[in-house]
Amino acid sequence: MSLVATRPEPGDARPYAFPAIHRVSVAGGEVVAAHLPGQLLATASLLLDAGAAREAPGREGTAGVLAKCLEEGTTTRDSAQYALALEGLGAELSTSVDWDSFRVGVSVPVGLLSRAVTLMAEAARTPRLDPADVARVRDDEVTALRMDWAQPGPRADAALRLDLFGAGERVGRPLHGDPASVAAVTVEDVTDFHGSWLKRPGVLLVAGDLDKLDLKELGAAAFAGTSGTALTPEGPLPVPVAPARRVLLVDRPRSVQSTLRLGHRAPERAHPDYVPITLVATVLGGAFTSRLNHLIREVKGYTYGIRADFAMTRRFGRFGVSSSVQTAVTAPALVDTVGEINRMRRYGVTETELEVARTWRAGSLTVDMQTPGSIAAALATLVVHGLPDDYYATLRQRLLEATVDEVSAAAAQYLHPEGLTLVIEGDSALIRDDLTVSAIGEIVDAEV
Repeated sequence: MSLVATRPEPGDARPYAFPAIHRVSVAGGEVVAAHLPGQLLATASLLLDAGAAREAPGREGTAGVLAKCLEEGTTTRDSAQYALALEGLGAELSTSVDWDSFRVGVSVPVGLLSRAVTLMAEAARTPRLDPADVARVRDDEVTALRMDWAQPGPRADAALRLDLFGAGERVGRPLHGDPASVAAVTVEDVTDFHGSWLKRPGVLLVAGDLDKLDLKELGAAAFAGTSGTALTPEGPLPVPVAPARRVLLVDRPRSVQSTLRLGHRAPERAHPDYVPITLVATVLGGAFTSRLNHLIREVKGYTYGIRADFAMTRRFGRFGVSSSVQTAVTAPALVDTVGEINRMRRYGVTETELEVARTWRAGSLTVDMQTPGSIAAALATLVVHGLPDDYYATLRQRLLEATVDEVSAAAAQYLHPEGLTLVIEGDSALIRDDLTVSAIGEIVDAEV
């Protein structure tokens, strides 16, 4: 046994290659597949244009209730029979809803994927939707949301979203709804949503050893009994900059902390400046070594952590900062945070900090793309946002080659400290005077 006196230096990064992509049109839908030679597991995911953006006003959360109901059996099997059929393949049904899509997926040994896709399609296309089951699932969701909204955070998030996008836009209301909107969801709402959006073919995403899979067979199973054509996505929302900062107070009496949410509108995910925008966020607040975490946590000791990011969807984006601080330091924490954002906008980034961000982002991309499930998720990004098939094959290199000038220019163009909405969920009686003295922005009481 020997001791190593010095820490080993990292070696050169291994070459990275995204799997080859194959596309097949079948039965009115499209199969988009990634070839993973020798992979014993395979993943299939049905991608449908039935995200939260399709929900009716006042019924936010309908898609989420429907997603949970897919586990309650189909028109030909009850929940126990369906669960046993999945279990017999060693499969588990997964569902998810975001702004842009509704996804249903399975992962199994590659030789069983055809049977698993048939079961997945059965749940997605012909769910039982028994009224008693739908009501129970809805009530469970309401209970979970009430518990969540009793904690700090969701009300602040909702206030920020409403201020940035307005109640007239679906994106101005919470992604999964709130306790009131989900409680208002009826059985008819769920069945109508299913009939309107989940009967369309959609796109089947497949990640696995394609030498052992018949993509046309998989597509035929996934799209059987469907009708309708692909929907034409709406264009991106405008990205206006507010004329002045606003401070929204969400009162939480006797709170010992203030929950902070800062943000403004930003470009959509398919924007050509995605790479430099992502690196701006990484340097500013996307990693433990970021500027905001160093200043607000390490130097000032105001918080355990603070994060900045650009959240981007098909139609809109949002620059945001989130943290929680002790009530007594609410105002100085906000002043310092806005000041750091302003400094980055004015002076850009340094080569030293950008090198860390480039390496971390590129390395994370490589690590994240290791399983069929993660590859299928990447395929979903390509489809939803209309990105080219070689997007991921070149993304890592574009991250590593981004320059200080490019990222600094993105900071100057896409950070708007003067147009931020600052939401504080805390004891307004204790923090209002300090906020007024700080003159950080007009103070408004938010009703959420």
